[in-house]
Amino acid sequence: MKHFITLADLPDFNHTLDLAMDLKKNPTQSEGLGKGKTLGLLFFNPSLRTRLSTQKAAQNLGLPTMVMNFSQESWALEFEDGTKMSGLRSEHVREAAAVVSQYCDMVAIRAFASLSDKEKDEAEIVLRSFAKYASVPIINMESATAHPLQALADAITLKEFQPAHKPKVVLSWAPHPKALPHAVGNSFTHMMRKMDADFVIAHPEGYALNPEITEGIPCTTSQKEALEGADFVYTKNWCSYKHYGQILRTDDKWMITPEKMKLTNNGKFMHCLPIRRNIVAADGVLDSPNSLVIQQSQNRIYSAQAVLKQLLENG
Repeated sequence: MKHFITLADLPDFNHTLDLAMDLKKNPTQSEGLGKGKTLGLLFFNPSLRTRLSTQKAAQNLGLPTMVMNFSQESWALEFEDGTKMSGLRSEHVREAAAVVSQYCDMVAIRAFASLSDKEKDEAEIVLRSFAKYASVPIINMESATAHPLQALADAITLKEFQPAHKPKVVLSWAPHPKALPHAVGNSFTHMMRKMDADFVIAHPEGYALNPEITEGIPCTTSQKEALEGADFVYTKNWCSYKHYGQILRTDDKWMITPEKMKLTNNGKFMHCLPIRRNIVAADGVLDSPNSLVIQQSQNRIYSAQAVLKQLLENG
């Protein structure tokens, strides 16, 4: 594994999942592995769980971290090649990536979608530029179209709470006052292809995810139909893909409520956080014993640790 930008970069998904669950049992079992190495964490967007969980994962491996928030602490970067840099951007990613590679043995990056230009977002310019010009492994801490560390943490959670039967897992769109990216929905969908489960995506008209990503997966515009008999309900908002970056509806008809959860098979509720209470899901859902959102956030440590461990072992 040269870089970890999507789940497809993992040499073996099931091995990584097993490794993460083993690390959770004994987090410091490889605490000397990171000795003499440094992990750089570059944030182009805000973070709570991602930053702290990745730092904790590195700490468990004896791996020091260096953190930089580009929105406040660095020169603005230029990513276009051949451009005349006469504007506000003072440094090109060619030099920045090369310089950071001299200070860090691995670099993890968080850079959200612009939601204004679908082609540019899908080109993953920030992640791909660093991967092109850096001489060390690049790790995706959420990009324009993918959040693989979250998806791996979600897989750990599903495995930990798996019922005796083949589970039904629902990914349901939910309302939100802001337009949000597709990264979590995309990576969760990719991850579910690797799990032994019946998987369904529910969304209102106009909110289908990228059809190339959801090809062959049952999708419905009836949330009620999807929720019936579900063992897990994963809720997330995303903006329109067809009408990219747009909000087509803001009503609360798709909010997850205790009444809707009664349609499930005593279903567990999942969300990547942060979550807007009583917009995406009601208090009664989040505060229920069946809510797994805190367990998911803990598992972010071990998804990151499993990836870091494999990269360290690869040299």
